[in-house]
Amino acid sequence: MAPSGIIVACPCGEVYELRPEYAGRLLACAACDRPLRAGTPTRPAGDVDLGFDRDVFLLRERLLSISSKYEVQAADGAPILYVERPTFLLRAVLAYAAGTLASMVMIVWLSTLVRSVGEEIGGLLIIGALVLVPGTFVVVSTSLRPRRHVTVYRNESRAEIVLRVLQDQRFAVLTRTYTVVTAAGEALARLRKRYIHNVIRKRWYVETPAGTVFALAIEDSIVLSLLRRVLGSLFGLLRTNFVLTYPDGTVLGEFNRKFTILDRYVLDLTGDPQRHLDRRIALALGIMLDTGERR
Repeated sequence: MAPSGIIVACPCGEVYELRPEYAGRLLACAACDRPLRAGTPTRPAGDVDLGFDRDVFLLRERLLSISSKYEVQAADGAPILYVERPTFLLRAVLAYAAGTLASMVMIVWLSTLVRSVGEEIGGLLIIGALVLVPGTFVVVSTSLRPRRHVTVYRNESRAEIVLRVLQDQRFAVLTRTYTVVTAAGEALARLRKRYIHNVIRKRWYVETPAGTVFALAIEDSIVLSLLRRVLGSLFGLLRTNFVLTYPDGTVLGEFNRKFTILDRYVLDLTGDPQRHLDRRIALALGIMLDTGERR
């Protein structure tokens, strides 16, 4: 079923149905001038999947596994969903081997070319090889590596898919995006990370399929962010946590890593009681904040 639009209800009794491009914007009620937040496109209440019908999700990562696997639990610890992101280890090794072979061919070809031209041009070719050889390895290896999509299943049997997060690019330089889709393939949102932000403070953007930013996930503290760049996790004491906000900085939730022997994460959206942020998108974001950042 396609989204019907964005429904915003004001405490004064006025109800507005807005176009999707208004998602995340701060508006004012025409009747009482009260500030209102436009959420994401809504669905009828009866269409909400029970697996996502909550404000707190616990994510427990399965260790000793090549692929990234998570058990999603309710606040009381009851399992509700199961998540996998395959690694494709053999195919990755073959892609790196192909990249290495292509680099060696490039070295042989450049060496032959250097010997056949003058000394001046040969010197320029040697300088160019410092870029061409590693560039060849990166382009060939990444173009052959499979995309690592995330699949959310109803349970560990993997018999029913309820949500997917698709990796949009094999190779990304400055930015990488993922598309959150339903089991039927309907696009719900796009998750965007810009590598330049990771240098100082990690940040993810949550966008509508049309590209409008309506939420962000930002590393919890600039001071802690800088300490993590210098000291690392410091044996888990400097855990990487994220704050979920609207574009204007209003907090709607948190994604925190708990200090336990096993990796355990808490996605807390109690700051968004009206559920302006679709819980399917929120859970997809939480998964990517871990596996997409290789924490």
